[in-house]
Amino acid sequence: MVCWEEAGGSPLALGLRTIREVWTVGLAYLLSGAAWSPPSVGLGGAGPATAHCASAPLWPRSPPPGPHSSLQSRGGGAMVAALFGCWFRVGGARPGVSGPVIPVGPTVVQTSMSRFQVALLGLGLLLMLLLYVGLPGPPEQTSWLWGGPNVTILAGLTPGNSPIFYREVLPLHRARRVEVVLLHGKAFNSHTWEQLGTLQLLAQRGYRAVALDLPGFGNSAPSKEANTEAGRAELLERVLRDLEVHNAVLVSPSLSGRYALPFLIQGHHQLRGFVPIAPASTQNYTQEQFWAVKTPTLILYGELDRILARESLRQLRHLPNHSVVKLRDAGHACYLHKPQDFHLVLLAFLDHLP
Repeated sequence: MVCWEEAGGSPLALGLRTIREVWTVGLAYLLSGAAWSPPSVGLGGAGPATAHCASAPLWPRSPPPGPHSSLQSRGGGAMVAALFGCWFRVGGARPGVSGPVIPVGPTVVQTSMSRFQVALLGLGLLLMLLLYVGLPGPPEQTSWLWGGPNVTILAGLTPGNSPIFYREVLPLHRARRVEVVLLHGKAFNSHTWEQLGTLQLLAQRGYRAVALDLPGFGNSAPSKEANTEAGRAELLERVLRDLEVHNAVLVSPSLSGRYALPFLIQGHHQLRGFVPIAPASTQNYTQEQFWAVKTPTLILYGELDRILARESLRQLRHLPNHSVVKLRDAGHACYLHKPQDFHLVLLAFLDHLP
């Protein structure tokens, strides 16, 4: 039986480095064949102390703090005693049964202990401490709404002139038919969707997803194509063609509406779905132009976005096949303010597309 006595503390108070040094030197001494003769002086200069092991708690506690002299200047017995730093007996101490003891400062060692017993006991305690330190903590909980650690995010540039940087994830299991293309607002880039966990989540749910750096943002250089409405629509069409995206659902927040809306008006037949999030430039298109678009559309906006959201919503309501979702307590970048709500709504929309 091993018992430790102290008013408080932790069994890890003795550092692993100290444990290794003491154990190595002490074990070498014990196995060398030298006689066991523990010193009668305390490690910290304390006088003799006695205790009955049966009255001590059974769970290990670290020894009382105090100044200690150098361990390596003493014999193996003192070093092993210092390693354990507690009151202990080997052979089964029992109430009312006492044996001769040698005081070693705060440590009391029964004299009948053999070198083999000391070595075996020390090895057991050392293994116990190492196992205690090495035990893993509780597993980290990762919400399925945020994606997980097993998703590989690819990155690259589209070919040809004015290359566009992109990040891409492939579905982890059975691929769904639609592919999600994520644009971004003025203060962001494709990395935003990685940080938010959207790319990872879509991959886990079986979707291929591509996030783009628009010209002049992130890792994409400025492009002359971005100077005109027709050029922006052609640029987006070229990128989808280069990346072999054939069934795109276009997610377009804020500034990216300058790219997504002309593409929607001119090439909506190429889209399987459209998710505008308070996009810019809706005022540039007529009610009739919106009415001609049959693409399933999820209109998202934040409750606290008082300007662009209301303006864009007024125009986007003319899309014949649309639904509207307002994220409460969220501002203009509502997907950042309420990411879990955003992910839930986006997945529900994607899962119900034909």
